[in-house]
Amino acid sequence: MSFPATLENSFWEIHIPLTQEVKYSILGISVTLLFVALCILIWQIYRYCMQQPAPKQDVNGLLSNEQSTQNENLQSNSPTPDYKLESRQDEAERLSRCLSRSSDLASSMDSLGEPDEERIQGTLRFSLFYDQLQSRLVVTVLEARGLAARDFSRSADPFVCLRLLWAAREGDEQRLSCVLQEWQTRLVKDSCNPVFADQFSCTLAEEDVPRVTVRMEVRDFDKYSRHGILGEVRAPLNSLNIIYPLEILEDLQPPKKDAVGEVLLSLKYMPTSQRLEVGILKIRTVFRSSKTERALYARTSVLCNQCKIRHQRTTEKVRWDVTVFNEVLIFVLPDTQIRECSITVSVYEMRPGKKSSKHLIGQVILGKGKTIEDEHWKLMMRSLRQPVAKWHLLYL
Repeated sequence: MSFPATLENSFWEIHIPLTQEVKYSILGISVTLLFVALCILIWQIYRYCMQQPAPKQDVNGLLSNEQSTQNENLQSNSPTPDYKLESRQDEAERLSRCLSRSSDLASSMDSLGEPDEERIQGTLRFSLFYDQLQSRLVVTVLEARGLAARDFSRSADPFVCLRLLWAAREGDEQRLSCVLQEWQTRLVKDSCNPVFADQFSCTLAEEDVPRVTVRMEVRDFDKYSRHGILGEVRAPLNSLNIIYPLEILEDLQPPKKDAVGEVLLSLKYMPTSQRLEVGILKIRTVFRSSKTERALYARTSVLCNQCKIRHQRTTEKVRWDVTVFNEVLIFVLPDTQIRECSITVSVYEMRPGKKSSKHLIGQVILGKGKTIEDEHWKLMMRSLRQPVAKWHLLYL
């Protein structure tokens, strides 16, 4: 492409009108920036030459000589690559434990929150009294002695959780219980010999006294995880004379779960669509009539490697002796997860007019590694695409 001669000459003759002062200022700034860049370059070269290369060591040697490596790290002023390798190895071990097969973790899930029987120690002192004139039961938690301490702190933060369990008729095939009242003492920090002196009372008909058991569970408070269980004491009122205040000192025993109801579950797995259908059909509980209307709902959670990956809940239904739901909850699970997961069905009661209206009634766990529940799971895996229904006990 060619331009006219006059236009080409005028293009090369263009000059920017700048004074001599501005030109010298720009030149000075450019020289200054060049000088700064050269200084930075010289400083980096000096640091690189003065830095001594760290000797290479074998990772296996580091792991085998862990104690000597820690001493060297403590003596050095600057961090070395040895410390990074050690921390990565520890992190890999933790991840491998967390990502282990769920079949190995099934037994640990069963005992989650349950204490080691060797750590059950100590006594609990309490008093019981039934006031026949006012038809009131008075329970006073006095103190605990010789509780097991945590390994890292050599102490405990104990409190006592109380439940009044009302048993159904002895003629039932499976004796179920109902929680009449729940209380909790104050927290005593940093003490293995706490003094509570907390008193609780409730209205209780005299004919119901022989069917009531006072269950007192000593727990260790944990702000960041599940509370530890230090042991429990049970006091069946049918074997005690409590028309006068009766003070009792009992040794702590390993805790046991109580059957509080039954749930009729239906399981069906569709391998083609990788769909698990959990049917909540009926829930049977020991129900005592009350002035306020209460509702039930069931929450179903799917756990894999101790991690909750799915959860759904049913609609709320008015609570009766046998509450009918007939609802199906659908979970999409791959074949690898369906063979290594477990299902937890938790039944809650809604109590209107209370701050914490949600109240756990009981729960059941199905899946690999269980005993009775595992039979239902095996039937589901044998009868693909067909619903299999079975009754399960709810425990609390």
